[in-house]
Order: sequence, then C-alpha cells, then structure tokens
Amino acid sequence: MTTGPRTTTGPRITPGRPAVAADRAAARRMRQALAEELPRVREAALAWRNGLAGLFLGLLGFGLVKGRTDVGELAAPYDALVGGMLLLSLVCGAVGALYLLRAAHGRPAATATSGPQVSAALYAGDHVEAGRALRAMLRGVVLTLACGALLVTGVALTWYGPDKEEPRLLVRTPAGTECGEPLRTERGVLVLRTGAEETRVPLADATALLPVDTCPGAGPPNG
Repeated sequence: MTTGPRTTTGPRITPGRPAVAADRAAARRMRQALAEELPRVREAALAWRNGLAGLFLGLLGFGLVKGRTDVGELAAPYDALVGGMLLLSLVCGAVGALYLLRAAHGRPAATATSGPQVSAALYAGDHVEAGRALRAMLRGVVLTLACGALLVTGVALTWYGPDKEEPRLLVRTPAGTECGEPLRTERGVLVLRTGAEETRVPLADATALLPVDTCPGAGPPNG
C-alpha cells in the first residue's frame, strides 16, 4: 500500500515583502522612540515633583497654614474633623511623594551586561518600566493634589469653625444667681460676660462659686 505526500492543514506562514527604505526608517524611529521613552517619563515626573514642591512652598510662604495654633480650641465635632483632615493630608502627601520619587528615579536594580539578546531585553524592560513610571507619576500627582486640597480645607475650618465654649462660672449671692463667662476681677468685683453684656458681682457678697459647662436660667434665690 502506497501513500502520497502528507499534507497539513492550517495557516501557512510565508515570508513578507522585502523591507524598503520607508520600513527601515520607521523601524529606526520606533527604536529611537523606545530608547527615549523612559527618559521622557522620568523628566516629566521630575518636573511635576519640583512644580508641586514649589506650589506647597508658595502656600507656606503666603501663610496659608496659619490660624489657630491649637485645634482643641474648635468646638466639637470640628476639632476631630480638622484633625482627621490634617492626618489624611499627611498620609496622602507622603504616599504621593513616594510615588513621584518612584517615577522620577525608579527602583534600585542592576543592569545585565551579558547574555543573549541583551539589547532587545533592555529595550523591552525600559518600555515596561516607562509604563510603570507613568502610572506612578499619575498616582503621585493625584495624591499630592489631594493632600493640598485636604490641607486647605482643614485650614479653612480652623479659620471659620466655631470656637469651643469657655467654662462658665455660676455665682450665688443673697440677691440672686448670676452665670456667665468669667472675664476679670476688679477691686474685689467679678466681671462676667452674660450674653451680649457684662455683669459685675461683688465677691464679698458671693455665697458660692460653681464652675459649670452651661449656664442654667438665672433668677432670685428660693425661699
């Protein structure tokens, strides 16, 4: 029994047309673009890092972060809100700075100098690293801008947030009860802020001085 030549099915690979001058020029341009891709991304990341650093220095220079020196002077819940914003701003700024440093300088790594197809592997590795650096730069920019937004919002709340109410002092005298914010003493007279006016109470007439969080309704003594 004789058999004919074996035939195979499926796609057949055939050589393409010979490269012309335009193909060779396109290949050179592609090779040059791949060689310059990573340095361009590194340069852009470095420029973004320097620009954002200058922006924050400008904010500090114009005194934007000035306001209350103690967040505890704010009324609740603004004190906790401002503290949380400042903490989140610090975290975003630190992580954003790390991403920008990663994009601008890369990770420490050794470069192979021997082995087969070293040049092609280097070009491929640079292309992959350029993509990683670009993603790190975008994340760093977003996080750094978020840091600035949180910082500005927190400072605005320290400027315009309500003050924490000062402790009140309740003074009982034979003539009645007075309650308000203690301001000062003048020659044996205690000056209290009661609403929009000041009340003077002689300390010699006081029968009791009680610190209170809020003032009850003032009135004459019972009995």
